Amino acid sequence: MALMPLQAFLASFLLFLIAFPLPYVHANVNPLWRSHAAGGRGGHPVAPKHHRPKFQPGPWKQAHATFYEGGSGTFGGACGYEDVVQEGYGLDTAALSSVLFNNGQTCGACYEIKCDSPKWCKGRSQSLLVTATNLCPPNYYQSSDNGGWCNPPREHFDLASPAYLKIAEYKAGIVPVKYRRVPCNKQGGIRFTITGNPYFNQILVWNVGGAGDVISVQVKGTKLKWTPLKRIWGQKWETDAMLAGESLTFRVQASDGRYTTSWRVAPKNWQFGQTFEGKNFK
Repeated sequence: MALMPLQAFLASFLLFLIAFPLPYVHANVNPLWRSHAAGGRGGHPVAPKHHRPKFQPGPWKQAHATFYEGGSGTFGGACGYEDVVQEGYGLDTAALSSVLFNNGQTCGACYEIKCDSPKWCKGRSQSLLVTATNLCPPNYYQSSDNGGWCNPPREHFDLASPAYLKIAEYKAGIVPVKYRRVPCNKQGGIRFTITGNPYFNQILVWNVGGAGDVISVQVKGTKLKWTPLKRIWGQKWETDAMLAGESLTFRVQASDGRYTTSWRVAPKNWQFGQTFEGKNFK
């Protein structure tokens, strides 16, 4: 007798479902999730779309600037750039103190700098746009306020001399400045220069727009799955994965969290020493 109320309830519930069917919720599945489940392009995982905004200028800060001599082949040493002029950075470049350099992660970042000395500036409202391409190492034999300008925790710019002379007098030697991070505006796509040998592949990543810097690089071949590269120094990255004979795709992520994927930019017959152009940050 105790089972009769339960049977009546189940029968009533079934009639309710028939009269009031549930909505077809599967049709509302996010198409982006569906693409992940399907494996993305060619059956391979795809990077999630963060829809992050474009890189924006940061707040103004105080620092100092000096200058150093050199040439297009030396102004990019610690970042791995071979020739800052040929690679599109020009001579408006800066070596950063170790605090700003951040173990090479800031290589490629762009800064707006204004001289802030009434005595030594060539117009205090004049802005200079520079790219971080080198390291100003600390000098612990000198105090940070008397020669050791790049000692921690100082934020300091050692400008390439042609850039410094655009905003300050040569005889000043060191001047106070205001600075801020700004977006990098580049012509064309990100460049990938592949060097090394089949057992030790080096990839120099340059001409990066947006934030300008790079915090991670991945590579995928025709058969090779997505493989993270390791930073050697600056914007030189390496992997011992076998890349030769495979069409290569690169995925780059900048410090603002945005990423860009350059699909199959290197053909199967690529050679060491070649440079390939991919998709840049907008």
